[in-house]
This record gives sequence, C-alpha cells and structure tokens, in this order.
Amino acid sequence: MNLNIRIKNRDFVLHPSGAAYWPEQEILLIADVHLGKISHFRKHGSAVPVTAIANNFRKMDLLIKEFDPEHIVFLGDLFHSSANMEWDMFEDWHSNLDQQVHLVAGNHDIISPLKYEKLGIRFFSEVEVDEFLLSHHPEEREGLFNLCGHIHPGYKMQGNGKQVLKLSCFFQSRQQLILPAFGDFTGNYFMQPEQEDRVYAITGKEVILVT
Repeated sequence: MNLNIRIKNRDFVLHPSGAAYWPEQEILLIADVHLGKISHFRKHGSAVPVTAIANNFRKMDLLIKEFDPEHIVFLGDLFHSSANMEWDMFEDWHSNLDQQVHLVAGNHDIISPLKYEKLGIRFFSEVEVDEFLLSHHPEEREGLFNLCGHIHPGYKMQGNGKQVLKLSCFFQSRQQLILPAFGDFTGNYFMQPEQEDRVYAITGKEVILVT
C-alpha cells in the first residue's frame, strides 16, 4: 500500500518498492538501482540466483504501469560499475519506454554519459525542479528541499521481546527526503532519527510512518 505525504505543499506518493512519485510534475523518482551488481557478484562466485537480475526491471515496469509518469528520474547509481550483460538488458528495457529518462549521476555511475545520450537519456550532476533539488548525494541548499539517495537508509524496529526487524525506509529531515535503495542486494545504512525526523519504513507490501 502506498503512502501519500506532503512536502512544501506538494503531494508525493511513497511506494513499497522504494520509489516515489511526484504527481504534479509527473515524475517517478528511483534511487540506487545498482544494475549490474548481481552479475558482478555472480562473476566472482557469489551464489546469487540469475532470476534476481530481472527483478529490478520487473519492479520498474510495475511502477510505470501504476503511475504512467511523463519522466523517470534515477537519483544516481543506476549502474553499479562498468557495463556488463545487464547493460544490454537495460537497453532493451529502455527501448520499450515512452517516458523521458533522466540520470542524476552517482558515485558508481562510471559508464560514459555518451552511452546514455545515445539512448536519449539526459545526464545531469543535479537538477532543480520547482523548489526541489534532485541529487544523488544528500545536499543542503538554501531555499530548496533535497530529494536524494546514496545512503540506502534503513531502520531497526525493536519489539518487546528484544526481537529486531531491519527494514529499508524513506528518511525525511527538515529539508531532505532520502529515498531507499531500489535495487536488490544493496544493503542498508541504519539511521538514528532525531526528534523532528520522520521514518517511513517499507514492510514489503506497504509504507508506514514509524512513531
């Protein structure tokens, strides 16, 4: 189940996949897919099932079907490293899109921008839209609310019996919303929220505000 929130009097939809949708701008925001990471692990002997490679594309297809965005903005680390077999899969996936795709470059995005431009994908270091700054790394910019990734935020929920549930989350502070990593096998950095921060945990099928 999605969760609707408001930031600076704009509506945003938080999706259990870790993506966010901005209806006013018709923008689908996705951070840290890390395509190619699974192939990289398999190449070096990790027992990651090959079926997991297609899961990122399946999830993105479901999001496009649900929201029908005009734009898809990847907030960095679309690819984990250099091009491998998953680049060919990405090219095939992109060829079937009607949406304009934008990539805000992350620290892992070492594939040449020329390869993206050849596909018609727009490549940026950061983007300003309305009163929002879209970036990969968390940034502070006066007068702008930052939408970003990079951190792979997570949250540990503790029960009365000392059990711990580790979940990915959207992490909102006063002038920033950090999106969770979208890709499989990406790991989490567990956040320590302060009093005014908000944690929107992803349980698998829904997004919930942690109180």
